[in-house]
Amino acid sequence: MQATAYTYDPDTRSGQVLLDDGTPVPFAAPAFDAGGLRLLRPGQRVRIEVEGPKDSLRITLVTLQTF
Repeated sequence: MQATAYTYDPDTRSGQVLLDDGTPVPFAAPAFDAGGLRLLRPGQRVRIEVEGPKDSLRITLVTLQTF
């Protein structure tokens, strides 16, 4: 699944992404760490992996979108 980085706090390594429909979804440090990233900037296109039903998605991986 693709999304756009919305917020990121380097101290906690957590933040939010925006899904393509504009829905903000938070992610925690374990999801950020799983992707091997060092930094995330608002507006960057990212690939995410999620678990759970659509109304309560939990992001398990955040990494940069590559083509």
